[in-house]
Amino acid sequence: MRAIAFLLFTLLPVLHASAFSLIKKETDTLKSPTLLVIGGIHGNEPGSYFASALLTQYYHIKKGNLWIIPDLNRKSIQENNRGINGDLNRKFSQIDPEDPDIGIVKEVQKIITEPQVGLILNLHDGHGFYRKKYLNTIFNPNAWGQTCVIDQQMLDHEHPFGHLDTIASNVSRSLNDDLIEEHHFFDVRNTNTRFDDEAMKHSLTYFAVTNHKPAFAIETSKHLPTLHHKVFYQLRAIECYMRLMGIEFERTFTLNPEAIQNLLKTQGSLTINNNFYLKIENLRNTLSFIPLKSGINDFKFSHPLGSVRKNRHQFDLFIGNQKISSLVPDYASNESCSEQISVLADNQPITLAVATDFFVMDDFKIVNHNPNIRVNIIGFTAKGVKDESNIPVRLQDLDSNYSIDTSKKSYRIEFYRENRFCGMVLVHFK
Repeated sequence: MRAIAFLLFTLLPVLHASAFSLIKKETDTLKSPTLLVIGGIHGNEPGSYFASALLTQYYHIKKGNLWIIPDLNRKSIQENNRGINGDLNRKFSQIDPEDPDIGIVKEVQKIITEPQVGLILNLHDGHGFYRKKYLNTIFNPNAWGQTCVIDQQMLDHEHPFGHLDTIASNVSRSLNDDLIEEHHFFDVRNTNTRFDDEAMKHSLTYFAVTNHKPAFAIETSKHLPTLHHKVFYQLRAIECYMRLMGIEFERTFTLNPEAIQNLLKTQGSLTINNNFYLKIENLRNTLSFIPLKSGINDFKFSHPLGSVRKNRHQFDLFIGNQKISSLVPDYASNESCSEQISVLADNQPITLAVATDFFVMDDFKIVNHNPNIRVNIIGFTAKGVKDESNIPVRLQDLDSNYSIDTSKKSYRIEFYRENRFCGMVLVHFK
C-alpha cells in the first residue's frame, strides 16, 4: 500500500500548504476501481469529517484503492459554519469566477472525473430522521438524517455500480442490522434531482452522476446524541461500500461507539518548521513566545483534521471544528539544528533529534559539549547561568506557569546558536 498526501493551493500560504487534503491508499491502480470518500463539504457537520479522519488514520487497505478527502471545506470547518462563502454543495453545476470557493470546486471536479474513480461517497450530518410519512418536525419526509441519498434510481449509462437504488437499499438494510437505538434506522432518499429538485442539480453528487459516476450521500442525523454515534454510522456505511467494491481492509479497532469515542480523543502532534514540536492533547489555551519565522511557517499536523488560522497577532490551532490552543509568536532569527540532542533521563543516556520528545520519572539533564549551542529550559531558572545544559532538573524545579499542558507536566527545552533559535524538544514528567 502507498499513502499519498495530495496538496493543493491555499489563499493563505503562510498558514498551511493546502486548501484540502487528498489521501490515497492504493494497492492496484490499474485493475481495481477507486472509492472516493469526501468529508467536510459542510463545516458544521462534524460526523462527516471526523469519520473521514478515522478512515485515514486507522484503516489499512489490503486490496483495492481508497481516496479520502477529510477536510474539503477547511475554513468553514474551523468556523463550524455550513459554508462561510455560501453552500459549497450548491456550486458544482456553475460557479462565479470570483467565488472564493472556485479553486476547491474545480479541483474536486477534476478528482471526481479521474478515470480510476469508480464510486463517490459524500458524507453529511442531516436534520432530523427521514420518514416517508410525516410524524412530527423531527421525523418526516423533509428530514435528511439517517439516509442513503441518491439523485436517481440508476445511472444513464452502463456501469458496474450503476444501480443506485439497489445499492443504497442494500446498504440501508445492512446498517439497520446493528442500530444503537431502533429509531436510528436508515432509509433511501431518492431526490429525483433531474425532475424534482432544482437545488440538488448544483450538488457534488449530481455533478458526479451527470459525469457517469455513481455517487451517494450518507446522511447521519444531527439529532443523534453524540459525535461518536454519528461517526459509528458513517464508518459502518463506508465499510458497506468498500465491501461492495471488493476493497479488502483491516482496521486497528473494534467498530463500536465506545471505541470510536476513545479514538476521537486522540489529537496527535504538531511540528512547525521542522524544529518546533507540540503534543496537541491537553494544551493550554494559549502558549506564548513561540519562536516562529516572520514570513512563511510550515505547520505539519499528524491528525488529518489539524489546521491553523492566523488571528490578528496569534495563530489558532484546530482539530476539525475544535479550537485547541492559540500560539503567540516570538518572531526571531530561526534556523534548524542538525546536531543530535544528548540527554540523561533518569540517569539513562538517550539521543534525540530536534522536534521530538522524551519522558522522565525523576529528573533529566541536557548534555551539551558544544560551546556554540545555548540551552534554555522554559520555566527553569539557575542564577548566574546563561546556558542551562549539564544541570539536573526535576519537576519541582520548574515554574508550572510555563508548562505547555493543563496537567503541568510537559515543558519546552529550546536550543539557540548565536541567539538564533534552531530547535527544541519536549520533556514530559510521568
